[in-house]
Amino acid sequence: MKNNRLNYFILILLILILGILSRKISGIPLFIGDVLYAVLIYFGFRFILIDLKKATSLLLSLLFCFSIEILQLVQIDWLIAIRKTTLGHYILGEGFLWSDLLCYIIGTLLAFLIDLKFIKTQNSN
Repeated sequence: MKNNRLNYFILILLILILGILSRKISGIPLFIGDVLYAVLIYFGFRFILIDLKKATSLLLSLLFCFSIEILQLVQIDWLIAIRKTTLGHYILGEGFLWSDLLCYIIGTLLAFLIDLKFIKTQNSN
């Protein structure tokens, strides 16, 4: 179980680096960052709540990503101030896009499939 947590942590670091690079390197479509964001959230849930069923992690990840996207419709001064910071921008985004929801679905499903195929758990949930 501890080994799986380490695997998830390594994946999180790798995805973080790839996600930041996807925003810094011109020529990489913006949607790649959104897909990677969802992958990161999925593996983040797996890392923190390692005993959860993988399907539950999938649903929680989608709920989290969708909530963040819908929250972008809220324009409160203090929330706008947080979004203007680098970290706040990376986590909370900037503006609502329907296409981001599709990217989150793709990203969480991709992470879920990678998890099912390559990361073995004791109880194979």
